[in-house]
Amino acid sequence: MSTQSEMPPQNPSAPQRGAGGRKMEPKFVKRRQRGLAVFIASLILIIGAVIYIGVQISGEGPTVAESDYQGAGNGTYQLVEVPEGSSMSQLGPELEERGVVRTDSAFQTAAANNTDAANIQPGFYRLQGEMSAAAAVDALLDPANRVELLDIHGGSTLMDVRVVGGTNRPGVYTQISQVTCTEGSTNCVSFQDLQRAGATADPVDLGVPEWALEAVAARGDDPKRLEGLIVPGQYVVNPELDAEEIITDLVTRSAKQYEDTGIVERARVLGLTPYELLTAASLVEREAPAGDFDKVARVILNRLEEPMRLEFDSTVNYGLTDVEVATTDEDRAQVTPWNTYAKDGLPETPIAAASIEAIEAMENPAEGNWLFFVTVDRDGTTVFNDTFEEHLADVNKALESGVLDTNR
Repeated sequence: MSTQSEMPPQNPSAPQRGAGGRKMEPKFVKRRQRGLAVFIASLILIIGAVIYIGVQISGEGPTVAESDYQGAGNGTYQLVEVPEGSSMSQLGPELEERGVVRTDSAFQTAAANNTDAANIQPGFYRLQGEMSAAAAVDALLDPANRVELLDIHGGSTLMDVRVVGGTNRPGVYTQISQVTCTEGSTNCVSFQDLQRAGATADPVDLGVPEWALEAVAARGDDPKRLEGLIVPGQYVVNPELDAEEIITDLVTRSAKQYEDTGIVERARVLGLTPYELLTAASLVEREAPAGDFDKVARVILNRLEEPMRLEFDSTVNYGLTDVEVATTDEDRAQVTPWNTYAKDGLPETPIAAASIEAIEAMENPAEGNWLFFVTVDRDGTTVFNDTFEEHLADVNKALESGVLDTNR
């Protein structure tokens, strides 16, 4: 029969011991210690608040005026970038460091008090030095202070284009100059500087993709040798850069977009070089209405395979001083590096900026046997045909509708 040893009665007020004889503190002692810790923390906060109030009353701490500038600025402008995805909290320290606002804390307070502060857009802004925090926030929300975006449309050319009987089209170099030469700008980049940089700088330094280097170099100092190498789109251009740096930025960013479409691999599948695919895409951009890019791409490939000349009026116009939709017999007879009425195959270079949509259309053309197409009315209706006889009938419709009327 087993026995159990009896435990002596315990004194609840005496210290208890656990396994190994470790001393155990009574529960009420722990509660008393926690209470003391809370009391001490509270006392420290109260003392701090009293000291702060005393400093403010005595005038020894920073006043509102000392933590913030007054007014809209000192008249000296600085260029401030708001990157994509940034916030006011990230911007404040830079503004303080550059003397735009006196303190980051004042800027953060002003931003928190402005309900529109979350709507600030990425880009470059012209701000003055020594602005009040509230004025700086207002300036960042004012579109007038934002450096204008460079907006390149599909089909744009590097050089200006004079249109017979129509509105002249500014080229990419002119557009770049315009967005850098605005009121308050301290670094106006001229058209001439841009043209010179595009024509003479080392193509490698300009960011030209490897697959286009040979073709660009073959053009020598042609000011149009970079044609097609800047993808259409909206760009934030840093107006503090010089001409070569701006072109390098645009060409480098565009090369990345080309690569993302798989241009090298797709060109190989189609039996073209990447540069030839880009050149063909520029024809699609200039010739095809929206929605028909892939069909025009197929016509180009079908004609190259026949082989037969492309005979695109856009390639005639590229070599002319004055352009219009309806080219003349004399124009079409001129032998230029681009005129596909007078030469076999593709133009030697792209004839315009090709959008990613046009490039992807060349990379993934529609299925069909078409060899001809023509726009038959002013609504942009385009008809595709397999035979020359069908094409002639539709050309007559185009003539009757006035689409091919000349303004010369």
